[in-house]
Amino acid sequence: MSLGESDILISNTELVPGREIVEFYGVVTGNTVRAKHIGRDIMAGLKNVVGGELAGYTELLQDSREEATRRMIEQARSMGANAVVNVRFATSSISQGAAELFAYGTAVRVR
Repeated sequence: MSLGESDILISNTELVPGREIVEFYGVVTGNTVRAKHIGRDIMAGLKNVVGGELAGYTELLQDSREEATRRMIEQARSMGANAVVNVRFATSSISQGAAELFAYGTAVRVR
């Protein structure tokens, strides 16, 4: 459980420990589609030869998760929720070199 942007609690479990769910608002989502960068591809190719973390892609995925989560939180807030439970992430390939990161959960009000 973590405190999202300002007052929205985020949990990857069905409940928020120590809180009671008093209202359900429904599924909320956030997504972003990102394309690979040619500079990152060149560095990734070099790393594939010598091994090691692909830091450029790690950073890209972290930024994507943050953006998708922010959008999900905005949707929950617009519904009147103060928490999102059962948060999950999914990815899918959109086209060669582009992928979607999708965040979703259930918007609720807790006390």
